[in-house]
Amino acid sequence: MTVPGLSRRHLLRRLGVGTAVLPFLSNLPSLAAAGVAPRRRLVVVFSPDGTVRRNFWPAAGDFAGRDLPAILQPLDPFKDRLLTLKGVHDRVQGDGDRHMRGIGCLLTGIELFPGNIQGGSDTPAGWASGRSIDQEIAAHLQADPATATRFGTLEFGVLVPDRADTWTRMVYAGPNRPLAPIDDPYRMFDKLYGRVRDRDSMRSVLDGIREDLARVAAVLPAEDRRILDEHAALVRDFENRLAGDAAATGHPIPALEQDVVERNDQMPKISRMQIELVVSSLAADFARVATLQYTHSVGQPCMTWIGVEEGQHHLSHEPNDNADAQEKLTKINAWYAGEVAHLCRRLAETPEPGGSGSLLDHTTILWTNELGEGNSHTLDDIPWVLVGGGLGFRTGRAVEYPGLPHNRLLLTLAHAMGHTGLERFGNSDYCGAGPLTGLT
Repeated sequence: MTVPGLSRRHLLRRLGVGTAVLPFLSNLPSLAAAGVAPRRRLVVVFSPDGTVRRNFWPAAGDFAGRDLPAILQPLDPFKDRLLTLKGVHDRVQGDGDRHMRGIGCLLTGIELFPGNIQGGSDTPAGWASGRSIDQEIAAHLQADPATATRFGTLEFGVLVPDRADTWTRMVYAGPNRPLAPIDDPYRMFDKLYGRVRDRDSMRSVLDGIREDLARVAAVLPAEDRRILDEHAALVRDFENRLAGDAAATGHPIPALEQDVVERNDQMPKISRMQIELVVSSLAADFARVATLQYTHSVGQPCMTWIGVEEGQHHLSHEPNDNADAQEKLTKINAWYAGEVAHLCRRLAETPEPGGSGSLLDHTTILWTNELGEGNSHTLDDIPWVLVGGGLGFRTGRAVEYPGLPHNRLLLTLAHAMGHTGLERFGNSDYCGAGPLTGLT
């Protein structure tokens, strides 16, 4: 029988099994440090080009007894776990057009460096001049053995161009250090489980370690065996999906915007595959902070699968009195909401390893955007949607603030994730009185 705090590697040496099984042991209670507090997780989801205000923002107050606006309708099953924040603006100024500043300052809360990337008639700019909040939180968690994980953070993408410019990056390890998301599910699977495979043969990771897993399971408590079986089942199910969809989803990472448009019909499949990997990685405790980025700032998918033939960015520039464009943009944003709802559903269906409730009970999803509205390019009223119970916020309601800088929201996320010593983040001029009040 194992004892709390036993080293995973020591266990493997004692049993004479290979290190390939280590990814399956990350979340087992008996191998964790004694007295570990319940896990808290944060997943940031990005979609581009602003929203349709009248079809997105609910009136302030509780959601009970009233319908959600059209864009948020897919999240209705999670209405009691939903929180929207209006009146939280991106106040960061400086170089770059608003799409560039919108995504580059979204999680960093600080100005872009001067640079040579030209956006419209605005001043050229470069990368962000500071670290993003997801990386700040992860660094805090990684510094404590009780909350450190294998990867710290994971960056997922869906049809993000392999084109290094300010419009395509929202995560920063530090000043001038953008991190590219992995938008190929095969590459992400290989990162998580460490087995590079030929996509045609798709030899299972599990087949290679079946005997070792059985030897480890034989010395684990019953609860650990259950968790190990659930994790293996998640991996097996995803492998089956990879094998079945190999031809359809094995896309080369596009290098140009045109390639993204040409390949955009793969977007729903890639989204669902990445969502499965998000769920699997959180269940395995590979990371407690993750990002999921759909396309990029100035994103231009053509969502033909919902009957929209035009590119999203082009539609977002149409005036608000263009009823056809507004209807299509509403459908587009509702599709993104549906993907967030699917992530919620999969987290809610997955038991919390070694704890009570589901992964969703211990995870908060933040869905956001680089703009408040596409045609005006405003950075006011950035859409902030939070779902889940991971950060302890009081949900089931819409909250309105009187035009506060979003740096204060970034501080709020850090404090809710246990990084309470962080007093300023990004440009300190916009941190005001610290974290937002009224959320708990």
